[in-house]
Amino acid sequence: MITDFLKENKTISFGGCMCQIFFGHFFGGVEMVLLVSMAYDRYVAICKPLHYSSIMDRHVCIGLVMTSWIIGFLHSVSQLVLIVKLPFCGPRELDSFFCDIPLVIKLACMDTSILEILINADSGVLATICFILLLISYLHILFTVCHSTDGASKALSTCTAHITVVVLFFGPCIFIYVWPVSITWVDKFLAVFYAVITPLLNPAIYALRNKEIKNAMKRLQC
Repeated sequence: MITDFLKENKTISFGGCMCQIFFGHFFGGVEMVLLVSMAYDRYVAICKPLHYSSIMDRHVCIGLVMTSWIIGFLHSVSQLVLIVKLPFCGPRELDSFFCDIPLVIKLACMDTSILEILINADSGVLATICFILLLISYLHILFTVCHSTDGASKALSTCTAHITVVVLFFGPCIFIYVWPVSITWVDKFLAVFYAVITPLLNPAIYALRNKEIKNAMKRLQC
């Protein structure tokens, strides 16, 4: 992006475009599974606090992280395999600031309607499964603390940052891949929001939950 801001001729090689697609979907898949892992961590911490240290031990944490990387890699490879051999012989312009599959496959010199369905299904299955698991975790938390006002407020305080990130992550994702109407400026805004703004907000959202960061901010204000 910084290079493109400084250049008039904004180009990217075919290999570079495929790399952008691979890493975009790779890190996207990893983050989805990590969000589910974090929701499970909060479920154990709130619903089974006395067993937390025995359930969420080092091996389980390493297993969850490895699972997220493996699923992200498989998801990204499955997407790339579907498009890397397409015949790109027509226009070579993308009306966006980065390569993404819905835009790239429109440049192929063939009917890609079935391919679009397969790609959306691939992303949709992963996103839907992760979203359902997130809902199950938070429903369990709500049922556990609903009879306690103090417990509900503590649980809400614990989960606020994570819920905010989930909304910021899945919101644009749903609109980009599920919304049937394509409006150029909306698609561009969501692409920038999803690829730039959300990652920039993540550290701020999580850091503001940290007492040391809060104290440092208060000292800075004074």
